[in-house]
Amino acid sequence: MASLKTTFQESYDELVHKVTWPSWKQLQSSSILVLVASVIIALIIFLMDYVFGVQMTGAEGGWKGFLGYVYEMLSGL
Repeated sequence: MASLKTTFQESYDELVHKVTWPSWKQLQSSSILVLVASVIIALIIFLMDYVFGVQMTGAEGGWKGFLGYVYEMLSGL
């Protein structure tokens, strides 16, 4: 039991005295960076989904995406 108490005391001491916490300005800039990166990645995934579309099984399927329409036009030539 003493070992558990020592572990908690050492953890508290490290968090309070040894860890360098970011300033409010650093925290804001990091948060903005994460937000911008998330939006960019979401847009890339949206564009990939739009271009390649959803290939559903069945007679006509569902949304074919941009490439589906290109293939359809090329097969009609």
